[in-house]
Amino acid sequence: MIDRLEKEVDMLERHLQVLKMVIENEPIGIVKMSNETGYPHHKVRYSLRVLEEENLIEPSSQGAITTERTEEFVDELDGKLDETIDKLEGMKIDGVAEVEN
Repeated sequence: MIDRLEKEVDMLERHLQVLKMVIENEPIGIVKMSNETGYPHHKVRYSLRVLEEENLIEPSSQGAITTERTEEFVDELDGKLDETIDKLEGMKIDGVAEVEN
């Protein structure tokens, strides 16, 4: 049950790492991102596609670049992550009386 959440968090981490690289190095291509992150080309390509679908980056002849929406997304990101962390913290079961068998 928790495995899917872990996989989603790992994928989100990769997407955000790719977005950060685009923000800091635009324009930037797949090969450079793959070499610098250690992620295989196909995973970088997938992250770029997801980011493009979210309108956070767009392709250019020299590589990926940010869009008008990127700054707004980055400004809101920390708050959304904090909300999610709080929700996950609230799901913890420790402190509940021991489960009897």
